[in-house]
Parts: sequence; C-alpha cells; structure tokens
Amino acid sequence: MAKYQCFNCGANLTEEDIKDFIRCPKCGGRILIKLPPDSGIKVKAR
Repeated sequence: MAKYQCFNCGANLTEEDIKDFIRCPKCGGRILIKLPPDSGIKVKAR
C-alpha cells in the first residue's frame, strides 16, 4: 500500500485516507508527496 505525506501539515497518510478525495483529511491540503517504499536498507554516513 502506498504511503503519502501532506506537504502542508506533514501528516502521514495511506491510500485509504485519500481514496474518496485527493486531499489531506486533517488540513485540506491538496499537495501530497508519495513516499518511497521502505526497503529496509540503511546507509551509514561516514
């Protein structure tokens, strides 16, 4: 399942949260960022 983040308030959302309207249910923002899937790979900075 895809995960999204609201650009306006930073709320983390799922497809179920936005299935009826492509808006943030918390603030009404219309710009949502699709987050990449969690690959489980962690990179350590040197």
